[in-house]
Amino acid sequence: MRDVALVLSSGGARGLAHIGAIEELEAQGYRIRSIVGCSMGAIIGGMYAAGKLAEYKEWMQTIDKKKILSLLDITFSLDHLVKGEKIIEAMKEIVPDVKIENLPIPFKAIATDWEKGQEVVFSKGSLYEAIRASISMPLFFDPVKRGGTTFVDGGILNPLPLNISKDMPGDIVVAVNVSGTAYETKTNTKTITKTITKTKTKTKTKAKTKTKAQTALDFLSSLLPDEPEVNYFTMSQRLIRMMIQKNAALNIELYKPDILVNIPMDLFGPFEYDHVDKISDYGREKMREALKNIEH
Repeated sequence: MRDVALVLSSGGARGLAHIGAIEELEAQGYRIRSIVGCSMGAIIGGMYAAGKLAEYKEWMQTIDKKKILSLLDITFSLDHLVKGEKIIEAMKEIVPDVKIENLPIPFKAIATDWEKGQEVVFSKGSLYEAIRASISMPLFFDPVKRGGTTFVDGGILNPLPLNISKDMPGDIVVAVNVSGTAYETKTNTKTITKTITKTKTKTKTKAKTKTKAQTALDFLSSLLPDEPEVNYFTMSQRLIRMMIQKNAALNIELYKPDILVNIPMDLFGPFEYDHVDKISDYGREKMREALKNIEH
């Protein structure tokens, strides 16, 4: 049995591939001794470190497009579209909060200090506070403010935190990067677009005075048309994704892991949370391929 220091990247719903990757590692007799994760990697890593990954996966299997929208506490603000409170509260019903230092497996989550432009490592305190800071994608989620510091998504600076793994327990470093060599396709963007547009159409006729959520859905729909166009929102998201992809590739070059699972960015969209089995199975398959090349 080999002990693993596991590194899980950011990547939105693509990060559900981390679940299958972990399941395959365990199935082949590897023991995960520590985890460092960023954004979606922080969620999956935190759930595993808490011993609740199976429960989290079961909950994700109940997610459909309607439920995704119900978890988006949409608001109008200059710096975000979604508060992010509903998602965290829903997760707490499945996996109660716990202090990171009390987890059975050492765990670290990566966020970004917005003002200083520096990465921040959460290794103690509330698990969900660390996760919420790590997933705060700019322009989408409300940034986390704590102690005079504003935190945004860790993927902005360090989407695949291999540099942190050198101080984590484990004989070998295994990294799962879901922001691989290809860009996202227009087809993936349509998944959330059509859901938003459909919901907007249903709610539009119910009342002349729109609620805040209905107005926000109209706004999101205008930003994500059926044929994605170049606008402020799509350009900013494309720039963020390109930056994340290049930073992940640079980290792989600088801090070469012993085992690398590289999943192309164009395979799954960032909002396809209703496809946990498909994405997780792909992560398992890619981990199996990676492990074939390792001498036991």
